[in-house]
Amino acid sequence: MVDIVEALVPGGKATAGPPLGPSLGPLGINIKQVVDDINEATKDFDGMQVPVKVIVDADKNVTVEVGIPPTASLILKELGIEKGSTEDEVVGDLSIEQVLRIARMKKDDVLSYTLRNASKEIIGTCVPMGITVAGMPPKDAQQAIDSGEIEIPDEW
Repeated sequence: MVDIVEALVPGGKATAGPPLGPSLGPLGINIKQVVDDINEATKDFDGMQVPVKVIVDADKNVTVEVGIPPTASLILKELGIEKGSTEDEVVGDLSIEQVLRIARMKKDDVLSYTLRNASKEIIGTCVPMGITVAGMPPKDAQQAIDSGEIEIPDEW
């Protein structure tokens, strides 16, 4: 039988406490080793919540799979800010290059088949966060992509 534990952990800073410890404890594995493995695998996502999946097989072999942080977390990291807007204020401006970098990171997680549409998905995440894109409101940036004013290739 295979046991799977899924959790969101802080990048590089997972602990044996909740949410991992209580879920892994009954499985009879070395929790410290698993936490160390998770921290090593997520160290590049410092300051972000990272989805991880711990798979324990019948022989107590452990496999750790690390997902990509949520789009909003990647946007905040790109901009070097801690949180988005809570009111109608602009807290940052994302460049098209940053949008493309995030879209490529999220390639396997987005619903889009092209880089162009994935970029529009990323830009859509900026709307409630109070973040502009290329100096314009996110919806205007999406329209600029549609009209060809902002050129983004279809291919990844």
